Amino acid sequence: MSIELVAQVMRDAFLRILLVAGPAVLVALIVGLIISIFQATTQIQEQTLSFVPKLIAIFLTILLTGNFMLNLLINFTKSIFKIIATM
Repeated sequence: MSIELVAQVMRDAFLRILLVAGPAVLVALIVGLIISIFQATTQIQEQTLSFVPKLIAIFLTILLTGNFMLNLLINFTKSIFKIIATM
């Protein structure tokens, strides 16, 4: 196994990590920002007020983008197995 192949696999793995985790993290960031602005303007300091909407938003995001995420991971796994088979 060459250094170039290892570097390529690591680069692909990091890219897949960003593509799989990105939508959920981005939605959590946006919902958290909206909730914090709402809390600052209304001076409501309830901890569960920020937790529950983020949880629901992340669940809906995973529900909507789950097929894309799963196909991305399956294709990556297949490519890793192809690389292992050629060794």
